[in-house]
Amino acid sequence: MIEMREFTDSLPYLNGELPGTGGVIKRFDEDFVVEEVPLYAASGSGTHVYFIIEKRGLPTPAVVQHVARALGRQSWEIGYAGLKDAHGVTRQMLSLEHVDPTRIEALSLARVRVLSVNRHTNKLKLGHLAGNRFCIKVRGAVTDAVRRAEAILAVLQRRGVPHFFGPQRFGARGDNALIGRAILRGEYEEAMALMLGRPGAWDHGPARKARELFDAGDFEAAAATWPRGVFAQQSRLCRALAKHGGDARKTWRAVDASMRKLYLSAFQSELFNRILSERITDMDGVRDGDIAWKHVNGACFHVEDPGAEQPRCEAFEISPTGPLFGKRMTRAGGEPGQRESAVLAASGVSERQWSDREAGRLTGGRRPLRVPISEVAVDAGDDEHGPFLRVGFFLPAGAYATNVMREICKSDATPEESNAES
Repeated sequence: MIEMREFTDSLPYLNGELPGTGGVIKRFDEDFVVEEVPLYAASGSGTHVYFIIEKRGLPTPAVVQHVARALGRQSWEIGYAGLKDAHGVTRQMLSLEHVDPTRIEALSLARVRVLSVNRHTNKLKLGHLAGNRFCIKVRGAVTDAVRRAEAILAVLQRRGVPHFFGPQRFGARGDNALIGRAILRGEYEEAMALMLGRPGAWDHGPARKARELFDAGDFEAAAATWPRGVFAQQSRLCRALAKHGGDARKTWRAVDASMRKLYLSAFQSELFNRILSERITDMDGVRDGDIAWKHVNGACFHVEDPGAEQPRCEAFEISPTGPLFGKRMTRAGGEPGQRESAVLAASGVSERQWSDREAGRLTGGRRPLRVPISEVAVDAGDDEHGPFLRVGFFLPAGAYATNVMREICKSDATPEESNAES
């Protein structure tokens, strides 16, 4: 049985033999700049208004809510290509249909600026994104940080960036995957205990007290103690438990559909990370039975002759994939398939459980074990906050800058950064 939180905290390095720069990122918002690269340009005509914003210290959903409220519209009407978290400075595209562009240009919101406005023929949707361009400053790095970073980035350019799911995928407490596993196993009491109880060192104030009350079985008191706003779901679930006499299975139905999917996908992601962790030393090589990914279009195919396909892998035309378990996932053959089955068995979840009703929310798929990195630049400098190491690069949609920066810094003090996927 694998321990999810411990495993997430101990992912291996591709460049473990190369010394890191140390230091931390995101000490200041301007130390972490992300610019979305759209999948297509706005055409200049159409009923949808596309507008590029620059946000600071706000997650994308919060920006969407603020914009919708300012315009008297619903949040679901606003389209976006990717989700970005609150830390750093992000430039990204939003869209809204049937709105006067001058109203968009006139928006005045705290920590949000409208940079440009255009028109297009369709709503911007999640995934309409080529990738993300990053400019990241590392504070407190060693004196020869530029040389160390350049050596590590040279390897990443040649071999690729390990395509691990980042730590933010697993929640602030790191237990989203454990909740997903419990649900797949039908252990609803365990899922509720993880979501609502068992306070840890990371829980403070009223939230910690609410968890203690849950553990004591006082669901009504716990519901009243959870802070309002971000903990609205926890409060609602405690009230549902009180209503249903502590029946966790019935209470699970009160969990938001998006959150149910999030927990299951976190477990799916954890299993992928486990498989990539075991194969990181040859993530740039194909084996008999592999399912390979074509980077040009995302199509997959079975590898029948590894010798014939390896030159394409070395040219970064293709890469081996790992599983995103689900009822429609294409299974690998040979040794890769055996390894995937072994990891699933070690997790305590069977193949049949991925086809059950709850897992039906996730169809499954394949994910490349590595992604290319480009537009690499490294330098050092000083600003009003002191000296820094600056690293710039481009990653395709779905990739995490965390995986680049942890290879470069190799520092436990490096904070989590935003997921630039989708």
